[in-house]
Amino acid sequence: MWPYWFLFLLPSFSAAMSATRPHAKGRYGALTWPIMGIVLVLMIGFRFEVGGDWFNYQAHYFDVLDVPLGEVLERPDPGYYLLTWLSAQWGLGVFLVNTVCGVLFSWGLLAFCQAQPRPWLALAVAVPYLVTVVAMGYSRQGVAIGLAMLGLVRLARHQNLQFVLCVGLAATFHKTAVLLIPLAVLANPRGRLWSALWVGITAALMYWALLAESVDALVTNYIVAEYEYESEGAAIRVTMNALPAMLLLLFRRRVVWQSAAERNLWSLMAWAALATIPLLILLPSSTAVDRMALYLIPLQPFVFSRLPDWLARFGGRRIWIVSILAYYAAVLFVWLLFASHAQYWLPYRFYLFELL
Repeated sequence: MWPYWFLFLLPSFSAAMSATRPHAKGRYGALTWPIMGIVLVLMIGFRFEVGGDWFNYQAHYFDVLDVPLGEVLERPDPGYYLLTWLSAQWGLGVFLVNTVCGVLFSWGLLAFCQAQPRPWLALAVAVPYLVTVVAMGYSRQGVAIGLAMLGLVRLARHQNLQFVLCVGLAATFHKTAVLLIPLAVLANPRGRLWSALWVGITAALMYWALLAESVDALVTNYIVAEYEYESEGAAIRVTMNALPAMLLLLFRRRVVWQSAAERNLWSLMAWAALATIPLLILLPSSTAVDRMALYLIPLQPFVFSRLPDWLARFGGRRIWIVSILAYYAAVLFVWLLFASHAQYWLPYRFYLFELL
């Protein structure tokens, strides 16, 4: 399991060393983020038989080998299936699919982390679950979340159209990303009538193109059915989002907001994270809540990259950074050793090493 610890310790070390100057760049500062991006892409893209859905995605690959392009584009999640079809036509296997997914996810994740006040701490917070479990386990939703994070950065800067485009692309990999579209209206402090009009039209078109024919299947899979694999640990994941949500609402007055849109956006995300707690109790299946909660994971790097500055008067920034890193080290340790499905991640196998 050392590769997962290596991936976690890289940003953790940088976060601890830059406690007082989080944005300072050393002699090789311009190279560190691209190198980190390459490491992420390699670990996500070139993993071999790693992740709970590995064999399902491999089955998707063989399923589209002899399928016409037109039929591929009619399938749910057309972006993912188009990528899989192209890889199949070129004979590059599931590894091209995973690598492109790794590029898209890492692009969104790193852009999001670099927009935070403590980028390396934000990235360290993301590694134990968002990178290790989601990006290496739920490839399609991992891409959707990565692109959604890229969109969230744009939305905080009042770039609503770019946010909608990011979410639209994300929805071609996992249709549930459409749920984020209303944020373009709700987070916008001005021009809401006009925003509601064009975003509503866009959402309706996306629903018709991506969701209309799949609603029954979504209800069956996420509401009616109770799949153990997807539902196990839902309460823990919801709690992990609820904690930073409560901290954000508690320290909201101390946040240095870039814009009113950013304030509205993250306040909405925090309330949504808290709302998943009663939903987890009320809905007949935890699967739906669990999948929705994945889109709220960005709350964790957003809040915890700011928490050391909010609590600096109580012990200093470095002690809080180390405490946050220790908490997420515990998350990684517990998941790798005790999670029901960690066996599908262990041992980590790298494709190029398998060839040798």
